[in-house]
Amino acid sequence: MSDTTEYWDEQAATFDDAPDHGLLEPASREAWRSLLISLLPLAPARIADLGCGTGTLAILLGEAGYRVNGIDFAPRMIERARAKTVAADVDADFQIADAMLPPWPGETFDVVLARHVLWALPDTGLALDRWFRLLKPDGRLVLIEGRWSTGAGLPADELLTLVRARNRAAAVMPLDQPIYWGGPISDERYLLVSPPPDEA
Repeated sequence: MSDTTEYWDEQAATFDDAPDHGLLEPASREAWRSLLISLLPLAPARIADLGCGTGTLAILLGEAGYRVNGIDFAPRMIERARAKTVAADVDADFQIADAMLPPWPGETFDVVLARHVLWALPDTGLALDRWFRLLKPDGRLVLIEGRWSTGAGLPADELLTLVRARNRAAAVMPLDQPIYWGGPISDERYLLVSPPPDEA
């Protein structure tokens, strides 16, 4: 087990305690649900949740009728995701896999979703190439990213450039409202969608 995997395994037990991870506050959970569904094709579209953590977004979308497959390289994150799925009585599938190497054939999904994952990968461009290949011809990439006060992260303009360099239309939506994060923020948080809904 790598040091990175071990670190995220250790975080699994308390991961959902963060307001924006577990979405335990009903208003925050509803805000995320409404935001995502406004950008997605109609259920039961098929969604890949890459770097799914404890499965919060996968379960949220499963409850809305989407067919969701989630992967994470931390076994304990997947354990928690599976347990939460059973508790929520949601039909979602989770497996241990690396977001850099998604385990599915091309043109499998209507949506590829990743939240705070791309910035941490060793080759963001290669990851994007692989993620785009997972999409059906009319599929959509939805990325939630940020550039945090620690200096870590991926600025929106940099990600937009990476996506457009692959001849993909994209739009960025700032996510600076406190409802998404459990309180006010002072750093950059955003959502990128490719293609934008009005161009799909």
